[in-house]
Amino acid sequence: MNKVFFPIVSLLGFLSLLLLYLAGTGYVNGVFELGQAFTLLRYCAYAGITSVGLVIFYLLWQRPVGLKVLILFLSALAGLTAFYLPYRQQQIASQVPPIHDITTSIESPPQFVAIVPLRADAPNPPEYLGGETAELQRQFYPDIMSIVYIQSPEQVFSAVTDVATALGWEIVDANLADGRVEATETTKWFGFKDDVVVRLTTGTANSTILDVRSKSRVGRSDIGVNAKRIRTFTSMLNARLGVEN
Repeated sequence: MNKVFFPIVSLLGFLSLLLLYLAGTGYVNGVFELGQAFTLLRYCAYAGITSVGLVIFYLLWQRPVGLKVLILFLSALAGLTAFYLPYRQQQIASQVPPIHDITTSIESPPQFVAIVPLRADAPNPPEYLGGETAELQRQFYPDIMSIVYIQSPEQVFSAVTDVATALGWEIVDANLADGRVEATETTKWFGFKDDVVVRLTTGTANSTILDVRSKSRVGRSDIGVNAKRIRTFTSMLNARLGVEN
């Protein structure tokens, strides 16, 4: 029985981690639909935590030594990873609002222009819906608001494009005359595309009012990613322009 049980115990953790990886790449390559990929993630989590339990049981039962212990340890580590990643995403989703469109200006959000054609097949429309989305943002992200810089629009525009590039965003349009920068960020694992538009308007004494909007193309909840993206962007922009956060 040991000859059969050991391979099962040692392989289950690695298999669950492999399937976790395939869930993302399968979705990116069109093998799975989003719902199917998320279902696979759930089963990966189940398999991963089961593999950890089986490894502990096997260690107490057979008390292996040498190479077997190392293999079991690595298998349990792989299984724990396969469990933790989906579990962590679920935990975050339960703590943030189920919205996917965040802006520094709820009353007058920046509008997508150049990116609109790229979202033609996206489930989430480019328009800002307001309503519940706006109310939930006010409740959960009260710190995300317009920023006024003493620098001119030209100086802020240059800094915006530099920071967007540094963050790895794909700049779709950078229009100084309109005071607008549009970009897309693609996640590495599932290949989700989120779009960003930055709007610059001239304030008093040639100051610059900056507004940002970040919106996911798919999914009801963004698991807090868009708010985090805006915070990261503005923090880096402040540092580049010599403004204390």
